[in-house]
Amino acid sequence: MKGVCTLLMAALLCSCTPGGTPAVLGAGPRAGVTTIDINLSAHQPSQTPAGTSGGYAPAITTVAVGSAIRFVNSDSFAHTATAIPGSGTFPAGSPFTASAQTQSGAAISSSWSTGTLQAGATSQIITIDAPGTYLFGCFYHYGAPMRGEIVAQ
Repeated sequence: MKGVCTLLMAALLCSCTPGGTPAVLGAGPRAGVTTIDINLSAHQPSQTPAGTSGGYAPAITTVAVGSAIRFVNSDSFAHTATAIPGSGTFPAGSPFTASAQTQSGAAISSSWSTGTLQAGATSQIITIDAPGTYLFGCFYHYGAPMRGEIVAQ
């Protein structure tokens, strides 16, 4: 019993200490989250199997099913990351409507968008729930070409 009390006390103290490990499961950063950087000027266009990609780093993000991703806007301009449904290649013209500016969805296999992420903003967590290749792009800069791929294995 004394060992259990000592362990519980240590966990509680850590959760109250700046930089300590949270005692409550799920509080704090989520394990297994891959971050995709959004920055149109820093991430130059490159060729991918789906076409020309740019503005996101990495251009192709490979993740395990069961993990998660989030997008971080390190640019000084607003951007989105929005799913491009049902396509193995990037469409020639923008496939997005104004709804891409509103955050939606939380699973890679469904329709999702980060909504408009201002400079320095971070998106919602998107769960990698099914294997496949998923394309996405920016509502504002799709033609730049601001596009990327997520490969879920």
